[in-house]
Amino acid sequence: MLSVSRVKRLSSKCENQMVFVFLFLLLFTMASYSAHQDAGGYDGKPTATTANERPKELEGVGIDEKLGSSVDMGLTFKNEKGEDVTLGSFYDGKHPVVISLVYYSCPGLCNFHLNGLVEGLKGLDWNPGEKFQVLAISFDAKETSDLGAGKKKSYMEVYGRPGTEKGFHFLTADQATIDKITSSVGFKFKWNEAEKEWAHSSAAIVTTPKGVISRYLGGIMFDPKDVKLALNEATEGKIGTFVDKMILYCFHYDPKENKYSLAAFNLVRLGGVAIIIILMLLLLPFWLKNRKREGTTGR
Repeated sequence: MLSVSRVKRLSSKCENQMVFVFLFLLLFTMASYSAHQDAGGYDGKPTATTANERPKELEGVGIDEKLGSSVDMGLTFKNEKGEDVTLGSFYDGKHPVVISLVYYSCPGLCNFHLNGLVEGLKGLDWNPGEKFQVLAISFDAKETSDLGAGKKKSYMEVYGRPGTEKGFHFLTADQATIDKITSSVGFKFKWNEAEKEWAHSSAAIVTTPKGVISRYLGGIMFDPKDVKLALNEATEGKIGTFVDKMILYCFHYDPKENKYSLAAFNLVRLGGVAIIIILMLLLLPFWLKNRKREGTTGR
């Protein structure tokens, strides 16, 4: 039989453990809420605009996101060596492909985009050619594979990782092919006669190993974290480690901010599982001792 003092001590110990769990839950919930507030979660409302009308030069220019649509694997391009290659040759069914629509003689935006993308990729511990492929596709039918070769050489020097050349591809194509690829991804551009250059937008388009459009990363600056999350998302976590999968679970893409932000609900749900495990670990010794004591007194 347990003495009264013994029961009181055990009861006090259990209460202390419960208090600890309660405090942990309270602190975790507060931290999760604070993180969600700081992340500025997307509320579903359209982004406010600063003007009702677009400049005439930009009418018909932009990107209509076509998430879930597929690119045409049968389209044929010229690679930087002048060889004919199909779009499907860059998809192996296991690794994602990043597509950037640019033109190599662009005096501004395309260079900024490629510079930003390469800098973002330098922050990853994954290498192109091993975990994913990068395609720079010129939407100017007048450009040749020689220009593509020059661009590739330049960016390989900037990237600075020997052996990754097999992961970067600079492609050109005829007008019919350009029209098909740009239409399939929602990329709209037009010639600005006054400036003698193409008016266009900028985005890295992440596609799944089967050629389905998974994510648009807009702009000219790319956070390595966002790039890695987008690549991992495109493969449903299959190219990342367990830690990468957990990070992907805790973040969601915020179209308002054009970046990945903390998913507070997933954090709380994950925290709930952790709390249950911690509670079980805390109470398990007490339960085992009780079982052992009951077995001893029952003899």
